[in-house]
Amino acid sequence: MIKNVFKRAAKGAHVPHNKNTQNTMTVDMPVPEKILLPMQQHIGGTAVPMVKKGDQVFVGTLVGRAEGYISAPIHSGVSGTVTDVREIQISSGARVPAVEITADGSQTVDPAIAPPAVTDYESFTTAIRASGLVGLGGAGFPTSVKLTMKDLSVIDTLIINGAECEPYITADNREFVENPEDVMSGIMAVKKWLGVKNVIIAIERNKPEAMDVMFGLIKGDASITVKPLPSVYPQGAEKILIESCTGREVPRGGLPSDVGCIVMNVSSVAFVAAYLRTGMPLISRRLTVDGGAVAEPKNVRVIVGTPIADVLAFCGGTKGEVGEIITGGPMMGVSVVDTAFPILKQNNAVLAFPRSEAELPPVQECIHCGRCIEACPMGLSPVIIAKAYNAHDLPGLDKLMVDLCMECGCCSFVCPAKRPVTETMRFAKTMLKKGAKKK
Repeated sequence: MIKNVFKRAAKGAHVPHNKNTQNTMTVDMPVPEKILLPMQQHIGGTAVPMVKKGDQVFVGTLVGRAEGYISAPIHSGVSGTVTDVREIQISSGARVPAVEITADGSQTVDPAIAPPAVTDYESFTTAIRASGLVGLGGAGFPTSVKLTMKDLSVIDTLIINGAECEPYITADNREFVENPEDVMSGIMAVKKWLGVKNVIIAIERNKPEAMDVMFGLIKGDASITVKPLPSVYPQGAEKILIESCTGREVPRGGLPSDVGCIVMNVSSVAFVAAYLRTGMPLISRRLTVDGGAVAEPKNVRVIVGTPIADVLAFCGGTKGEVGEIITGGPMMGVSVVDTAFPILKQNNAVLAFPRSEAELPPVQECIHCGRCIEACPMGLSPVIIAKAYNAHDLPGLDKLMVDLCMECGCCSFVCPAKRPVTETMRFAKTMLKKGAKKK
C-alpha cells in the first residue's frame, strides 16, 4: 500500500543565500521611454484594455479593467500617449492584450487620483481591489480576493511574510529597513478593518537589520510579534510559513483561512499603507537586480512595464557571456526569452547568470538515496511519485498527494544524480489533474 510517511514541513533545502545586495539602498530608475503593460499580471482573469491607440494617459490612469472576481486592474506608471494596443505572448505561453505607452517625460498625475474613502471592511476591500494590488512576493494573486471572505470571525492571525528565502533577492529585506513606517501602518490597517487579533511578522534570521527594526517598532503592542525563522528554503512558501509560525497545517486542498490565517507579503502590506494615504495605484515596485552576469547589482524601484533590457542597462549592463536571465529567484523564477519583455507587478527580481553557472550538469541514473524525500517541505515522496507517473497510475498519484507539490525545486536541488525531479513532479500533477477532469 502506498503511504506518505514524512511529515509536512520536513527539511527543505539549505540553498546558498547570496544576499549580495542586502545592505544596498534602493535607487529609483529614470522614467523609461516606453512601457508595455500586459493585461495579465496576476492570477485569474485577464484585464480588459480601457484605452486605444492615440489616447492620452497620466500617472495612475486606469488602462486595464479587472475582468471577473479573481482579477486586478492595471494602471499606467507614466504620462504620455498610447502608441499601440496589441496581443503579446507571456511566459505561460498564453497570448494576451498589452498596452504600449510612450512617455512624455512630465509624469503628470491623473487628476482622479485621491486617497480612497475607507470607513468599513467593505470599503477597505473595494479600495484594495481598485489599487491593482497583487501579491508582491512573486505569486501575483489579487490581494482583494485574499482579504475578502464571508466569515471574518474565523481569522485570528495575520502573518506578514518577510522570509524572502530565495537566493539573491533582497527587495523585501529593504522594504523592512527603508520603509518600516508603511509596513507598520499597513499592518494596522489590515488588522483594523479585518478585525484580526494577532499579527506575526515572520523574518528569516539572515536578515538581522530587518528584525531589529521591526522589534523596535512593535514595543508595547502585545498583539504583534516578530518571529525569527530558520534560513531554510522554502520557508516563505505560504503553507510552510503558516506551520512554522503557528504549528497549524493547512489541509489538502484547503486555504490559509481554513486554519484561521491570512498571509501577506511585507511589500504588499506596505503598499496598502501608501495607497490609503495617497490613492496612487500599483504602478511601480522595488526589485533586486543581481547574478554573476550583472555588472552592478542593485535594488531598484522600477515603473511596471519597463523593459527588462532597460533595467539591466541601469545596472551597468551584463558582463561576459550570458547563459540565462530570469525574473524571480533561481529556484522558482521564470526564464526570460526576450529582454524587451516588461517588468510585471509580481516580479521581485531580475537575475542574470553567466553561461558557466546556467548550464545544467549531465543527468545520471537515480541512486535511490531518498534525499528528495527528506528535502520535500510538503513531506512528499518524489521518487515514488515518479514511478507512479511513469506507470500512468492515477490512483497512486492521488494517494501520494502529488497535488500538494508547490514545485519549489528542493528535490532537484538536492538530487546527487541531477535528475529533473521537479519537472517530473509537475508532469505528474498535470496528469492527475487531467485525469480528474475526464472523470
